[in-house]
Amino acid sequence: MNAVEVRGLRVRRGGKLVLPDLSLSVASGEVTGLLGPSGCGKTTLLRSIVGVQIVEGGEVSVLGRAAGNRALRPRVGYVTQAPSVYSDLTVAENLRFFARVLDVPRQRIEQVIGTVSLEDEASRVVGELSGGQRARVSLATALLGDPDVLILDEPTVGLDPVLRDELWRGFHALAEDGKALLISSHVMDEAAECDRLALMRDGRLLAVAPPAEILARTGAGDLTEAFLRLIREGG
Repeated sequence: MNAVEVRGLRVRRGGKLVLPDLSLSVASGEVTGLLGPSGCGKTTLLRSIVGVQIVEGGEVSVLGRAAGNRALRPRVGYVTQAPSVYSDLTVAENLRFFARVLDVPRQRIEQVIGTVSLEDEASRVVGELSGGQRARVSLATALLGDPDVLILDEPTVGLDPVLRDELWRGFHALAEDGKALLISSHVMDEAAECDRLALMRDGRLLAVAPPAEILARTGAGDLTEAFLRLIREGG
């Protein structure tokens, strides 16, 4: 089942046509990776799916409803590149606040703190944390409501390899639970972690397929080389 359907999406920002005509499906029970260089339009696409981006044309639906529909708010978790939490509150205080907003039980707070491996930092003020730790607090807030769809914009930036590995294992556990995850990254070594890849450049998708299929199609030895070959082929 597809949780997200994007058809003919057209978005202009600052007078520039960022997404000229983009279509993409995101399935439940899978981790879909949105891979491409910085500035290729990944964040604009994610914002359009969440419903916070003005679009010029096309259709975007999430769980059968138009993107941005109020009924989707508790069902879609969104993590932006910049941590969207309060820097003058502790980790636990942030999560208690958002738990009240979402009307979720307090025991859920301990669960998500464990999911993002922040048990030792729960009583620390967010402003004192590292960039990677703040990013994990944002992820924890997105997980509080147990959303059906998770839209994550570069969630592993600034994290060390051990924490990145832990988060990816967590992402796959969520997918196994039936969640739909769309995760953007410009780091190609994360591509192999995904069930399906959407390789993007200059507002267009060069390929949407499982990593093994992309490797077979291009005859490349790794996904970085596959991406370069797709660029040379023009998609």
